[in-house]
Amino acid sequence: MMTRTETRRDPSSGRMPVVFAAHGAPVLLDDAGWMAELASWARAMPRPKSILMVSAHWEEQPTTLGATRTVPLVYDFYGFPERYYETRYAAPGAPDLAARVRDLLRQEAMPVAEAPDRGLDHGAYVPLVAMYPDADVPVLQVSMPGLDAQGLFKLGQALAPLREDGVLVFGSGFLTHNMRYAFRPGIPSWAREFDAWAADALLRFDVEALLEFQTRAPSAQLALPTWEHYAPLLVAAGAVGDQRPLTTFPITGFWMEGAFTRRSVQFG
Repeated sequence: MMTRTETRRDPSSGRMPVVFAAHGAPVLLDDAGWMAELASWARAMPRPKSILMVSAHWEEQPTTLGATRTVPLVYDFYGFPERYYETRYAAPGAPDLAARVRDLLRQEAMPVAEAPDRGLDHGAYVPLVAMYPDADVPVLQVSMPGLDAQGLFKLGQALAPLREDGVLVFGSGFLTHNMRYAFRPGIPSWAREFDAWAADALLRFDVEALLEFQTRAPSAQLALPTWEHYAPLLVAAGAVGDQRPLTTFPITGFWMEGAFTRRSVQFG
């Protein structure tokens, strides 16, 4: 009988895709269907040597590198049942990746800081629990240095060479995120409109439209009253590099009665 260790794939030696995942909330850990979709997505991709995580839940200037050793998770949510605070995800640190990121950012004259005790927040570890459940892929989380669309895209551009190193650049957030409409019955028309617009812009890889979503997208203010959950998509888009990618949507649909689109993106 094969063990889980024996069936693990070797890390990719080729070019990695770039991804953006809708990360749900801690309750996603109890959503067997969504967890299975994330797991299937990970199996379909090359296995990364390491993961660079950009979560909607960490903004800090300048771009800041999280822990490069295994430290406790950040339970950055309140009022949930106790079991969600007992989740563990002891992924190995990625000091070599951190050194590479520092070098890439300094080459572009981008300042970088360190937060050596900062663990993975729920935007980072929730999808990883589903996608790499053995916690055996080194992970480094970096902060978003504010909500400036061009700046986030340029950060991604600086990180693009990591794809050639077998690193999975991973943005984690939501393409729509309006808590006022959570749990209301029915999918709002604005959610469908924004989701369809985003799908079209992503398939065409219309970077200008993605950057200017606040003025170009229908229902942008309702879809994203604040847009930190959209922001990691711009880092991921920047990390694609110079060639137009093959864009696919491994997961689609809506959540919380439709206030959140589950659309997740893979740039090949």
